[in-house]
Amino acid sequence: MAAVCNPRTILNVSGMTSVTSHVEDRLAHRTVLVADDSEAVRTAFQILLSLHGARVLGASSPAEALATVRSQEVDLVIQDMNFRRDATSGEEGVALFKELRALHPDVPVILLTAWTHLETAVDLVKAGAADYIAKPWDDARLLTTVRNLLELRAAVEENIQRRASRAEARATLAERYDLRGLIYESEAMHTVASMAAQVAHADVSVLITGPNGAGKEVLADLVHANSARRNQPYIKVNAGALPDQLIEAELFGTEAGPFTGAKARPGRFEAADGGTLFLDEIGNLPPAGQAKLLRVLQTGEYERLGSNTTRKANVRVVAATNLPLRDAMRVGRFREDLYYRLSVIELTLPPLAERRDDVLPLARAFLDKGVRLTSDAERALLNYSWPGNVRELRNVLQRAALLAGAAPITAATLNLPAVFPARSDEPVLDRASIERVLTESGHIVAQAARQLGISRQALYRRMEKLGIKESPGR
Repeated sequence: MAAVCNPRTILNVSGMTSVTSHVEDRLAHRTVLVADDSEAVRTAFQILLSLHGARVLGASSPAEALATVRSQEVDLVIQDMNFRRDATSGEEGVALFKELRALHPDVPVILLTAWTHLETAVDLVKAGAADYIAKPWDDARLLTTVRNLLELRAAVEENIQRRASRAEARATLAERYDLRGLIYESEAMHTVASMAAQVAHADVSVLITGPNGAGKEVLADLVHANSARRNQPYIKVNAGALPDQLIEAELFGTEAGPFTGAKARPGRFEAADGGTLFLDEIGNLPPAGQAKLLRVLQTGEYERLGSNTTRKANVRVVAATNLPLRDAMRVGRFREDLYYRLSVIELTLPPLAERRDDVLPLARAFLDKGVRLTSDAERALLNYSWPGNVRELRNVLQRAALLAGAAPITAATLNLPAVFPARSDEPVLDRASIERVLTESGHIVAQAARQLGISRQALYRRMEKLGIKESPGR
């Protein structure tokens, strides 16, 4: 039952104009159901919310409220806790809330409660209610709450639609190409995977860049699997794991005699003839090896180490590196002509920290069937920045599965740092500095990030950590 309120408390007309423009866009064309046995309360909400563009439906009983949500699309519900004049326990409100949640778990519910029912309202919020507002209520606070909940629901709906669209796009891509078991949900990874699949048929060199552990080798596998050479040899060489003096012998082979007791041995180019050669950590190739690799790419010709006999190889090269090759070119550590030969097509793999939608799908894929992650474990996985990328994620999950045994994996089992590890290229910024630069830039985050000398993503992370809103009015 509605608490006794004076007309100004029920409908604070004087305060509405100050918030009208702020919430009008979020309330316009939205449907709000007000379930309260008091006609005065329903009328107050009807006037207050409709002034901001909302369509307001009223229900005087739980049965009427349930009938409404079954027959019409409702974006938000505001419900009382008692619907009979002699009722004070709040049981009717609890029962209505549970039925609403069962029917439409995604529709936010705001509870109207007297102070005597505050404990019940808090319990329902823990059970999934969006918020509670005590009677008599404050119009400005109520409008802010409604606006925030509708904005959140719109964002959730948009995210669901985006995920559905991405899932459909992934399915379409998987039907057309062999993705080699690539697991992702993020838009960034879909873009890279699509490009890799589409350019695979072009018989040109491919350079894959990205941090260590991000999945460059999987992307190389995808390129080979969808190329015209997919049924031919696919040879992999980690140039970063070989001593400088052995790289040339490994790539081009050796003739008997150049080393004491050495036997003639074909190199990786010879083994990959007709197929694909994946050169990982290409940035570590020494100058002599770079010159010989450039020659093979230009002419298809090479000599074994210790031999004058020229051989030919028909090989597609897919190279990968975690080093900034343009910087290496500027200081003379990497040949510019070789870079342009390798990067006819360049694929850039983003770090896992920039594609958080991939974290949980990857985590579940790394676990054996039946092993479960608790909700706090999932939050911990999403909150960590993964400097070691996918490789680190796999190792963390493997260790946690061993420690958990038959029990679900919890955040404690994961034992991840509670905060993002600081990045060496990101300066430590305090709240005052960020707010000052945001004000100077007119709250344009991209411009503020440039002024601060950090990336836009880094600024967003810092703002979120310090509780700084993107714009002062939001």
